[in-house]
Amino acid sequence: MRNMSDKETKLTSKDFDTGQMVRWCPGCGDYSILNVVRKVLESSGRAKEDIAFISGIGCSSRFPYYVDTYGMHGIHGRAPAIASGLTIHNPDLSVWVITGDGDGLAIGGNHFIHAIRRNMNFNLLIFNNEIYGLTKGQYSPTSKWGTNTKTSPMGTVERPFSPAELAIGSGATFFARTTSSDPRHLKEVLLRADEHQGTSVVEILQNCLIFNDKAFEGFVGKDHREENTVKLEHGKPMVFGKENDKYLSTYLGELSIRDRTEESEHGPLVHNEQNINVAFMLSKLEYVMPLGVFHCRYEPHYSKLLSKQEEEARSQQKNMTMEDLLYDGETWKL
Repeated sequence: MRNMSDKETKLTSKDFDTGQMVRWCPGCGDYSILNVVRKVLESSGRAKEDIAFISGIGCSSRFPYYVDTYGMHGIHGRAPAIASGLTIHNPDLSVWVITGDGDGLAIGGNHFIHAIRRNMNFNLLIFNNEIYGLTKGQYSPTSKWGTNTKTSPMGTVERPFSPAELAIGSGATFFARTTSSDPRHLKEVLLRADEHQGTSVVEILQNCLIFNDKAFEGFVGKDHREENTVKLEHGKPMVFGKENDKYLSTYLGELSIRDRTEESEHGPLVHNEQNINVAFMLSKLEYVMPLGVFHCRYEPHYSKLLSKQEEEARSQQKNMTMEDLLYDGETWKL
């Protein structure tokens, strides 16, 4: 991948603005995500031609129109498949997949889990607002049980997906959660994701003020975030609350929420990003929202392993003509 040389002008976030009119509803969290992503691209020091954004269908999937890099607005749910082909063909590209909870976890669910299973080398950002926004307010795979929508007027009776649980269960080598309402934390998480080699899955809690307003208000709203969210930092105890008076601890193999005023032989659990069991327990928490990097480990990514196989195959293969290849080995004959 080519970084900008000292003789070249370093790109700023404004250089990644296409000048296109941004067509999201006023107040949408996608504006915040777009601005932060441009700042992350500025920090990366990469040239525009070394970056590609691939999306599917949905509000979030308009993203490639607004970032001045290579990009493709794909078809519904298939962004990970398109991005997989791209990163295999050109492993030096910085590839970003932009999807939503409807696009990525409904019709695109199969592509989502298999991209993670293969550890494709790209950043997969899933904008989760727990609703179908572009198609005007149907419930999505992440909509909470009982949510009233146009397609569930009496409340949905389907159990929702947890992107964290699904990604970690699929073998994600990197999973993090953040929110569009906290640009500083969002940038920190995206920089970490961009550094990771392999599939970096980032769930971004994003409000749809038209069809599912204040979906996460009880967790990330100004009056609730200190009491109901815990910031995950590797090597630090998982403590939260306005007075840091609450913490997460383990008991009988499960995470529990404890109060410092209560007597307990179990102290705060220290977060370890490399412990997938802790990450899975964090993904199942219901009454407290963990934010930050749940899990991060190194494994060779798909493109690297495939390139190694190709090199080995070429070194072992004698020079052959097309005719030799067609008729070599077992062939069917009349």
